[in-house]
Amino acid sequence: MLSILCFMLAGIAIGYFFRNLSFLRKTEKTISLTILLLLFIFGLSIGSNSQLIHNFGTFGWQAFILAIFGLCGSLLASWGTYTLFFKKGGKHEK
Repeated sequence: MLSILCFMLAGIAIGYFFRNLSFLRKTEKTISLTILLLLFIFGLSIGSNSQLIHNFGTFGWQAFILAIFGLCGSLLASWGTYTLFFKKGGKHEK
């Protein structure tokens, strides 16, 4: 996990220092496609794992509960961030 975090932080630092290069600005368009491709490959690996498919009923409920709590936590955090940083005096700033 630490290596993943280090790679991400290194990417952020490199992107910050080279943010004015034109070819890096074009990568924003490919991010969605890359994420979709990664999700597709992830789905292929899950679908090809017979042990996981046979125990899907057990894992499915656990995954569903974790997804619901993750969604609720994300909504709560985004609402809190909006309230603290983007809403002044009860009125929405444009």
